[in-house]
Amino acid sequence: MGTAVPVLNALGMASGIYVFLGNRKSVDRAELKRILVIMGPALVAGLVIRTLLSGRPGLLYSILGVIVLLIAVKGLYSLLLKGKHAAPLGKTEVPSGNGQPELAWRGPSAPAFYGPLLLAGAGLVHGMFVCGGPLLIGYLAGRIGQKDRFRATISTVWIFLNGFLLITQIAGGQWTPELLKVQLISLPFLIAGMFAGSLLYKRMSQRFFMILTYVLLLISALTLFFK
Repeated sequence: MGTAVPVLNALGMASGIYVFLGNRKSVDRAELKRILVIMGPALVAGLVIRTLLSGRPGLLYSILGVIVLLIAVKGLYSLLLKGKHAAPLGKTEVPSGNGQPELAWRGPSAPAFYGPLLLAGAGLVHGMFVCGGPLLIGYLAGRIGQKDRFRATISTVWIFLNGFLLITQIAGGQWTPELLKVQLISLPFLIAGMFAGSLLYKRMSQRFFMILTYVLLLISALTLFFK
């Protein structure tokens, strides 16, 4: 964990900058502000908990896995079985593929407290393990139904939060020459993955994008049980 956390944090920040530079006009600033206000303090709390943690991190991974699994199953049920969707997009909101308006698919509706709870959990988990993404996706999927805004907003979140974590890691002396070597080895794979992902993203319909998001959440939830 001492190596994985700082390396994954830097990779997440780099990927966020890559997406932001090409899509900064699509960032939902209102959602970004709401996310940072809630996730920021929770992330700091997660850092404190991690420093005090002397128990079994595997148990925490399993709890996170159950939460992410429920989010993924609920989202897939809404999209595939119930077929819920929002009204057609406005003229200024179009997918990046064929340029034609299409439906903005959203996640299932939830009680008012559900969103802040997910964000607080995402901040805690991100502070401890730098893997708060699944919970943040669970929140944004129910708030942003347009894939350009979804992708740009979540990427911008990582710039702020991972940037803060990077500063704390450098100040804490975690960045050693050996860790920097691992980081440099990882960069070509990040670049290749981001390039391939950008090509696939442009070809996806809005609905398929949301379905794929929940499928990947489902896979990540299952892997958490084997941490």
